[in-house]
Amino acid sequence: MSRGLMLRTLIFGDDQANRIVPPSGYTARLTIFAAGAMAFLAVFALSLSLAAGRVSHRWSQELAQAATLRISAPADQMADLTAKALQVLSQTPGVARARALSAEEQSALLAPWFGNELPVENLSLPQLVEVIEDDPGYDATGLRLRLEAEVPGAVLDDHDRWRRPLVAAARALKLLGWVSILLIGGAMATMITLAANAALSANAQIISVLRLVGAQDRYIASAFVRRFTLRALAGAAAGTVLGMVGVMLLPSASAEGSILTGLGFHGGGWILPLLIPVLAALVALGATTQAARTRLRSLP
Repeated sequence: MSRGLMLRTLIFGDDQANRIVPPSGYTARLTIFAAGAMAFLAVFALSLSLAAGRVSHRWSQELAQAATLRISAPADQMADLTAKALQVLSQTPGVARARALSAEEQSALLAPWFGNELPVENLSLPQLVEVIEDDPGYDATGLRLRLEAEVPGAVLDDHDRWRRPLVAAARALKLLGWVSILLIGGAMATMITLAANAALSANAQIISVLRLVGAQDRYIASAFVRRFTLRALAGAAAGTVLGMVGVMLLPSASAEGSILTGLGFHGGGWILPLLIPVLAALVALGATTQAARTRLRSLP
């Protein structure tokens, strides 16, 4: 049998070749279920990886340009020291803008820990100043030294201490999502290989008869490859649709839970899950082809 005829049988099918592979049975159900379950999990792994990538980018870009100046001083000196700190910041190259947070804003920052009824005006709290960095940035060490000399009690926090671990964790989570997708693909290939081997073993007598009448192993293998590839494609398509519906039902992104509630796909990202059935079919094609060649060589 020529390669061209085998390829045509693989793509368009052949009634006689299709009768070699049983259209139903536990191998068919196993292939469809495995492909569907793996595609369902792959959708969520892909969603997790993309969401972690967005969080990592946002934290590394936005938080890297923000800093906080904390001024601790007696109440009668707070206004003067705050004004002096703002003057120093306005004269510092690389600082785009700086502003002192109002009492209401500082109360909102403390609300998650102490509640909304916290009497900020009666407490001796430090004054917070928001500092926004400009390109190419400012000299943090030099700014700290100047503030230490001119504004006693002022402490500059550029957030680098806690930003770097968070960004690293988000990037690790993104990598974990892609590794999960690879493991899912490997698990699906293993299950389909087992199902293909079982189907080949169950049809050993039919294969022997086909060989006697002149059928080549390529012809027989193409029938198995086509049937199992189509089963994987159908199962993965169903699993992908269910996974996308599940992602759509997740809560939308919010400031309170940007990771846990931001797992949905955004914009053109909804196209990526549609590639999962195609990739599942390619995995099934490769796994079944290898299984068929190996098994047919071992059959008498």
